[in-house]
Amino acid sequence: MRITIVTPAYNVAPYIGATLASVRAQTHQDWTLLAIDDGSTDATAAIIARAGDPRIRLIRQANAGVSAARNRGIAELDGDAVMFLDGDDWLAPDALSRMATALGPADAVAAYGAYCFVTQDGSAVVARKSGPFPAGDILDRLLVRNLFANGGHVLIRADAVSLAGRFRADIAYGEDWDYWCRLALAGRFVTVPGPAPLLFVRQRRGSAYLRMASNPLAFAPCMQAIFGNPALIARLGAARATRLRAQAEAENRWIVGRELIRHGRRADGLAWLRRSFAGNPSAKRAVLLAAAHALGVLPPRLHGPFRAYGQEPA
Repeated sequence: MRITIVTPAYNVAPYIGATLASVRAQTHQDWTLLAIDDGSTDATAAIIARAGDPRIRLIRQANAGVSAARNRGIAELDGDAVMFLDGDDWLAPDALSRMATALGPADAVAAYGAYCFVTQDGSAVVARKSGPFPAGDILDRLLVRNLFANGGHVLIRADAVSLAGRFRADIAYGEDWDYWCRLALAGRFVTVPGPAPLLFVRQRRGSAYLRMASNPLAFAPCMQAIFGNPALIARLGAARATRLRAQAEAENRWIVGRELIRHGRRADGLAWLRRSFAGNPSAKRAVLLAAAHALGVLPPRLHGPFRAYGQEPA
């Protein structure tokens, strides 16, 4: 299986070397990496140009955002499958092999699997996501919550890319969630067996997620793109789409609340958590909500998903 890896890169000079090294170390060697330098002002492009591997191709463009960079890569796609690997993350050595095997001859649009979040310097694991993950028709689950950290642990069949279309360059936050939903409209997903992570995701202080996930307004454009898609309404019907959107809105409120707490705004965060729970209650969320209210008397090591940024485990 020939795999095209599309890597948007904007001012990631401290990290892009490790990203490229992880791809070169893959046990599956039939790959091409398109590194899209999105108008970087640091040494990102120079580091990519010095990679010394003919399979790594540098494409430079004026700064236009991550979606435009991914779309540039899609336009150059030449392979059986594609992965969108961010320029500050890295792959496990067997990631492409495991994903290609899972996608294989299966009648599926994409394969995905385990990943973990690490500190900005990559020295410690913050959280592991090892499954179980839903497979098959995951559209309903995906509409309620983005199931993926990013594209680095999702291998997409090339002909499914033409069905899903391009990334929305007019959406600053959640553009990948919108894309995954369109991909799920095109067919079913398979999962990569095993808990070992395929992808290591850096939690960078300047990332879009850390900057925008605590802002309720940031979710609005992607929600409109997802639930305003005529193909989605045709597939689900208006009533079912409305119910799923209400669940998604509750999930978004939970994310806002959690992130506000992690950024030190506990009172505001608790208010958003309570709004989320009222809109879509569950036993698990009841336990988490109680824990959030008890953070003042719990040691930081027991703060779980509400652990403040900068208090990651050593």
